[in-house]
Amino acid sequence: MTTGFIGTGSMGSLLIEAFVQAGALAPAQVIASNRTAAKVQALADRYPGLRAAQHNRETASESQTLFLCVKPMEMRKVLDEIRDVLTPSQTVLTISSPVQVAHLEQELPCKIAKVVPSITNFVLSGPTLVSFGSRWSEEDKQSLFAFLRTISAPSEVPESFIRVTSDIACCGPAFFAYLLQQFVEAAVDVTGLDEQRAEALACEMLLGTGKLLTEAGFTPKELCRRVTVPGGITEIGLAAIAKEPGNAFRQLFRATHAKFEEDLHRTAGQFMPPSV
Repeated sequence: MTTGFIGTGSMGSLLIEAFVQAGALAPAQVIASNRTAAKVQALADRYPGLRAAQHNRETASESQTLFLCVKPMEMRKVLDEIRDVLTPSQTVLTISSPVQVAHLEQELPCKIAKVVPSITNFVLSGPTLVSFGSRWSEEDKQSLFAFLRTISAPSEVPESFIRVTSDIACCGPAFFAYLLQQFVEAAVDVTGLDEQRAEALACEMLLGTGKLLTEAGFTPKELCRRVTVPGGITEIGLAAIAKEPGNAFRQLFRATHAKFEEDLHRTAGQFMPPSV
């Protein structure tokens, strides 16, 4: 089976590398194209056997499964290039959250799904979000999930919740890395601890916390209770930070949803029929 990737920017190249590292795809099973040919050639040089296509039509026509890893406002151009070489037997997966599955089903004859990856997939971990179109059988869905499990923990979500789940699963690493950096900088500023040591400890702490929450069965509330001794240091610290983060995260979700609504409107404009 040949898997194609149109777009080899940050997320497209991440997916290719993750699938190859996981052994889910051999380089010879991958064909890719990008508007900057040098980016695809760099991947081909790194993974001998990977085919650098000369154009998007070549990638689309030779792929059983095709990932569209392009920006929302570039989607129309790509669809116009590849539409007439696609068949109902193929699968098209878009990683662009504002591009609606129904719009793609109107344009293409294939099975369509939205698959939103996370940077954590690079280390064969973390979630991928999946919203299926109307042409999928249960067997087809399970086959895609088996493929995605090689690099992640796939989760089917209604498309109406793709934004908030993306905030949690896909943007979340940036949000929490930022909080972790603030945590480290505060420790350094207040106590004089050297930053390198503080950062190393904080990263190991976060890794262990993630394992407690995913492997040991703790919920966030249970973990707080387990660590906190009444009247102790942790309780004092939690009380100090409880005044702000709740409001900050509410503002975060409001801001990301407002931007998403704007992107949805702009992206949908590509699929509107011309006015008579």
